[in-house]
Amino acid sequence: MARVKGGLAAKKRHNRVLKLAKGYRGARSKQYRIAKQAVMRALTSAYAGRKQRKRDFRTLWITRINAACRLNGLSYSKFMHGLKLAGVDLNRKMLSELAINDAEGFAKLTQLAKEKVA
Repeated sequence: MARVKGGLAAKKRHNRVLKLAKGYRGARSKQYRIAKQAVMRALTSAYAGRKQRKRDFRTLWITRINAACRLNGLSYSKFMHGLKLAGVDLNRKMLSELAINDAEGFAKLTQLAKEKVA
């Protein structure tokens, strides 16, 4: 049986990693072993970052809603509790959009929440 050498497969694998490391500084974009470590770390961070982005946006929406609630004389927690009691099913993303773009509509929602909490 003839011996199979892995030169072509290894070259392909190396090129794939080096292509992912394009734009990295110094040896990280030139040497396979160092590039592989950098790429593995970058891909791990990218995966974690996609999860983090969702948390960051939720935090931003809550901050915006809270600021708009305070302008209408209500705290965020009481506002959300009032909406729940009123049976209003709007997510935080839509509430923050309302707070930014439709102040009058948001004021009506805060009034409704105030009535339900009191």
